[in-house]
Amino acid sequence: MKTIAIPALIATTALLASNPVQAGTEKCMPIGGVAVANFFAEGDGRPVIISAALTGSVNNAAGKIISQIQTATGLEMDMEHYFGRDDGGAIYTKDKAVLTAIPEKPGRYMIEITYHIQNRVSRGTLAGFGGTFQSYGLVDMRDPANMQGLVRYSGSICKQ
Repeated sequence: MKTIAIPALIATTALLASNPVQAGTEKCMPIGGVAVANFFAEGDGRPVIISAALTGSVNNAAGKIISQIQTATGLEMDMEHYFGRDDGGAIYTKDKAVLTAIPEKPGRYMIEITYHIQNRVSRGTLAGFGGTFQSYGLVDMRDPANMQGLVRYSGSICKQ
């Protein structure tokens, strides 16, 4: 009797560990890649629009800078983004960006962004996914007619 119970217990434990849905955990997936962003200033009082080609987990992004404030070390921005994939998956995020001025390089910043996926707005193959992910990189905001950036994004998002 003991020889049957122990292998059955081991098999059941292995099955639960290999199938996260049965084990009661969320289905998570890594997200990561590189984004080449262009920023479009549309005039005073209007948000700056962002358009980016991405490699990695998502293929494209569009967004806008909602607000920005000057800080002792650079800028802080409230942003939002729409990320899309070739297979029809899409997510919408509301974000906080911290830009640190690069010494002796006016208008150039190191940027760090935390993206917060908004509930019930993701769709397609990414429907139901939520969580946060991050990016870091550089932006050049010297010329309002030619603002651009390069960032590396990474993290993990989970189906809830």
